[in-house]
Order: sequence, then C-alpha cells, then structure tokens
Amino acid sequence: MSGSDQNQPGSKPGAGAFVPSRRAVLVIGAAAASTVITVRPALAQTVGSVMNCEIPIPQPAAGGSYISPQGELVAPGTPGAAPPLGRPLKGEEVKHLLRSGTTPAGVDPTSAQAYANYIRRLQAGMSGFTCYASLQMPR
Repeated sequence: MSGSDQNQPGSKPGAGAFVPSRRAVLVIGAAAASTVITVRPALAQTVGSVMNCEIPIPQPAAGGSYISPQGELVAPGTPGAAPPLGRPLKGEEVKHLLRSGTTPAGVDPTSAQAYANYIRRLQAGMSGFTCYASLQMPR
C-alpha cells in the first residue's frame, strides 16, 4: 500500500483521495490564524471610517430641494417640508438618528424625521448611499 492509502481505512489503491499530512494541516492552520490577526485591525479601521462617512441632505444634485415628511424631494415652500440641511450628517449621527431617534446637534427636531426618511430612501448612485449601506452592515 502507498502512504496515502494507509491513511484511509478501506480505501482502494488508486482511489485518488488526497489526505493531508499532519504537517500540512498545521501549516494551513497557521496561515489561517495569521489572516485573522491581519484582518481584525482592518475591520476596526473600517468601522471607524463608516462612523465618519457623510450623507448630504439632500444630495448635491438636488441643491435647494426641501424634504417632505415621507423623505421625498419637494419644491421649496411645500407645506410641512423640511429645509435642506446645511451640512452633511456623519455616519455616527445617522446611526443614532435611525436606530434611536436621537436628533443630531444643530438639526431641527421637527425636521429630523423627514431627514431619516430621506436617508432610508437612498438608492445606489445617490450621494450618501454607500455610507448608508455601510451602516446597515452587521458587525
């Protein structure tokens, strides 16, 4: 019997089954462990960058548009609509706004819900979508 056939009880010669040696398994395990050690700092850095990403309300292409209570872009002066936010919201602020309803500093509390609904309506290709999508990823 060849060396690989001895590792598989009842295997037939020439079956072609690969059975790694103990040394090969240890080498693979060591490589996997170093990968985990390398990826963890990268994930921590990613979490930090997600919290600092920005979502403009509304997106720059919609300049002077107001935001309806449903989160849609509407014309200035539309009754019940919130004015455009003077600054983009940071990822950390958006996270708190969407999860706990905490109004970010400098944001009118009556407009905050309209801004939250606008953020929830973001789609691929819109400014701020990548930030919003990153905040939705489980950690």
